Amino acid sequence: MIRTASPAIVIVPGLRDHLDLHWQTLLADRLAEAGRTVRTVPPLAHDGLSRKARVAALDRVVTQLAEPVVLVAHSAGVITTVHWAQEHGAEVRGALLVTPPDFDTPLPEGYPAPEALADNGWTPVPRSRLPFPSIVAASSDDPLGDPDRVRALALAWGSRIVELGAVGHLNPSSGYGPWPGAEELLRELEPTDGHVTIRG
Repeated sequence: MIRTASPAIVIVPGLRDHLDLHWQTLLADRLAEAGRTVRTVPPLAHDGLSRKARVAALDRVVTQLAEPVVLVAHSAGVITTVHWAQEHGAEVRGALLVTPPDFDTPLPEGYPAPEALADNGWTPVPRSRLPFPSIVAASSDDPLGDPDRVRALALAWGSRIVELGAVGHLNPSSGYGPWPGAEELLRELEPTDGHVTIRG
């Protein structure tokens, strides 16, 4: 039987959670206004750096939805999503994974140190193939992820990689609010005939 109903969209923010001018927030608003089911993983009141707590928060959102989902993750939200996929099962149509950070190498000043990431369960980052179709959108000058290492992650996850060019970390600090490209990539993950086809 072919299912054509639109999946719910689950927004998975990074460690800095909800930002009003972030493309994820703006995307969620646009989709909700269009009548789509959209849920955002809420900020944690405690244990904000805990990978386990963030995975559990994502799982709570997904399991409360009756319909299948498409995950839209940014930054550390990508790593949350990948860890979640190793530990939990749900009907996921696909995932858009935008500018994943490389937690296996030191991040710039102002971000968690390698020891803090390890102590909170983020590393090593899983490299198993994801059990659903996925697209990694990568920046050529992301201060949080060397392009070659991000491509290696995408390959390990079985993701199609989309090169965005020099967009920094694709966040307000890099000069980005709205990002129309997100909706174009989402269309690849939302089949009209019940089957996802990711362009090569």
